[in-house]
Amino acid sequence: MLLKTFGWSFAITAIGLALAGVLWGWQGLAIVGILSILEISLSFDNAVINAGILRKMNAFWQKIFLTVGILIAVFGMRLVFPVIIVAVTAKMSPIEAVDLAINDKNQYEHLVTAAHPAIAAFGGIFLLMIFLDFIFEERDIRWLGWLEKPLAKLGKLDTFSIVVALVGLLITATTVATDVAHGGGDKSATVLLSGVAGLLTYLIVGGISGYFEDKLEEEEDEDEGDEAGEAEGEGAKAATNAQLNGSGGRGSSSASVVGLAGKAAFFLFLYLEVIDASFSFDGVIGAFAITNDIFEMALGLGIGAMYIRSLTVFLVRRGTLDDYVYLEHGAHYAIGALAVILLVTIKYEINEVITGLVGVVLIAASYWSSVRRNRKEAAAGEDSEAKAEVTSGV
Repeated sequence: MLLKTFGWSFAITAIGLALAGVLWGWQGLAIVGILSILEISLSFDNAVINAGILRKMNAFWQKIFLTVGILIAVFGMRLVFPVIIVAVTAKMSPIEAVDLAINDKNQYEHLVTAAHPAIAAFGGIFLLMIFLDFIFEERDIRWLGWLEKPLAKLGKLDTFSIVVALVGLLITATTVATDVAHGGGDKSATVLLSGVAGLLTYLIVGGISGYFEDKLEEEEDEDEGDEAGEAEGEGAKAATNAQLNGSGGRGSSSASVVGLAGKAAFFLFLYLEVIDASFSFDGVIGAFAITNDIFEMALGLGIGAMYIRSLTVFLVRRGTLDDYVYLEHGAHYAIGALAVILLVTIKYEINEVITGLVGVVLIAASYWSSVRRNRKEAAAGEDSEAKAEVTSGV
């Protein structure tokens, strides 16, 4: 199963590294390899979040995410997106931006870096909303109960997460955005507009996908109710016939569980792509610390994105999130940390190694907590069985 799931990633890695060696030599090969590792370390929590959403979809839309989605992730966000950012911020055509990226790499890097406050504000607020809506939601399973229980009570207030996000945006705009490093000057207005755009994007895409998901669940509940009614009627009829014929009989019905399809899956797919885009912001910006060649960057980050997709599928197919129930908690805490880091980087530089390690540590801690929980439950189950055996023996 491991080879089947990661087979394409292994193949793309081999082809990509070979291509890098042929085109750019040993130095290019090393750069592409480093970028791949950077992307995987920064986006591991992305795979956990993706898996939590992807398992709600049916097989068709899961394949769409792994085919069309990977094209959007690799070519759209890692290659086209930086070019569009330069074109918009520098007020030039996309063709001129591509020419600049190929022939004047230093100026291209400068323009992308100058756009970082807007990118960080958009992505930071979008990711912050994902974290806040998770942490303010009432749930049966809690990882850090001492923190999550009171926050869930606060979350009962309508739009509380939006208020917190807006307060965070205002603090960012009036502090770190007032004196951006490297001659950026005051970026308060830019950060405010970009942050509001990130918030609106989350509310629109997430709201629409949630609406269709809820609507589909209501339709499924109605269908299950109709099926239960029909089954009850058939059962009563069978019982009557059994009494008349002197033979036993019973009707039965089981509802099949299917993943989301149609409009619900489509908007959930869009939501996934926006999440992936938000996660890729720090990777794209951080990649300029290693290279300013857009093709080396796209290839290296693209290889890393392939592994994130494969890991997402692995988590879904193995049911890992069901077996290790705190993983989603750890991933959302990592998202919250990444959101704060993105907002802070508007003014201050934070090494990508630190950003990646924060996510890895939080997810590792949630995994270990899940393992301990499973062991305790298994031990409790064994104790109950032993007591039952003693009681029955007595």
